[in-house]
Order: sequence, then C-alpha cells, then structure tokens
Amino acid sequence: MRNVYESGEMADEELPSGWEKRLSRSTGQNYYLNIYTKESQWDRPEKEAEPVSWGGPSAVQCRHLLVKHRNSRRPSSWREENITRTQDEAQDLVKSYREQIVSGRASFAELARKYSDCSSARKGGDLGPFERGVMQRPFEEAAFALKVGELSEPVFTDSGVHIILRTA
Repeated sequence: MRNVYESGEMADEELPSGWEKRLSRSTGQNYYLNIYTKESQWDRPEKEAEPVSWGGPSAVQCRHLLVKHRNSRRPSSWREENITRTQDEAQDLVKSYREQIVSGRASFAELARKYSDCSSARKGGDLGPFERGVMQRPFEEAAFALKVGELSEPVFTDSGVHIILRTA
C-alpha cells in the first residue's frame, strides 16, 4: 500500500497570500486566519488577503476587563473552569463594572484583578502596548478609536464581552 504522505498528495495546501491555516483548540477543526485583520473563518479563502492601511497611532496601550460567556471561543478562565452565563448576562456584568468605574466607586485595575476572565487580570487588565493587527478586529477598532483616558462601551469579540480603558 502506498503512503499518501510520502507521495505528497497530502502536502500542506497552498493558501492565497495573507492567510494562515490554524487548528482550533476548542473544536479540533481547522480554520483560516487573515494575518492582516485577524478575522477568522471556517471556509478555505479563495482570494488574497489585502494589507490594510491605517491612520492614527501605530500602537496603543490599554487595560481591559473581559467577561466570557458560554458561547465564547473558550468558555473557561482562571476564575471558572466551565463558564455557563449567557452573553446577555456577561454584557450586564460589564455594564455594571463600567458604571462602578465611571461613578468612582471602583478603579478599573481593581475590578479587572477581581473579575476579568483574561490572564491579564493579575496585571489589573494591562495588555501593554500593541500595534494594529494583533488583537481581534472589534477589540482593535474600539481600542484605537479611544482617546487616552477614555473608557469604551461594551465591546463584543469571539472571546466575550470587554470594556477597554486606553492608557497610552
């Protein structure tokens, strides 16, 4: 019997420029990532991904507080092994944290340390500086649209619901 791997029939598929094939840790399925926009899709891309030109700063620094829900890409965190809340419940929690920050009853860092489902919680939600093309698209768009010191409304990504504070 012929080994298909030796014959090259199962060689890595050739993808259009700007795309990477990745393996989903949660489902075990392959997906495709646009390296410029960080958008992902299950279907094999048919055309090249176009580089995106951006205006504004080349990098920002932010804190964020993430609340995951049961439909998040990975519904577990350092706080909870199995997250069962709905997206609406996650949004309500984020709104209540935002209200506490805006009213001065709690600091962003304090709430992030206590309640964020991201590992950045231990640093008060600080993500450090990042450039465009690193974060999920909705997160990036919100972060780069903020002025220094400004707090976002709830932001929805595949990871869950965030609030973002731009710090630099």
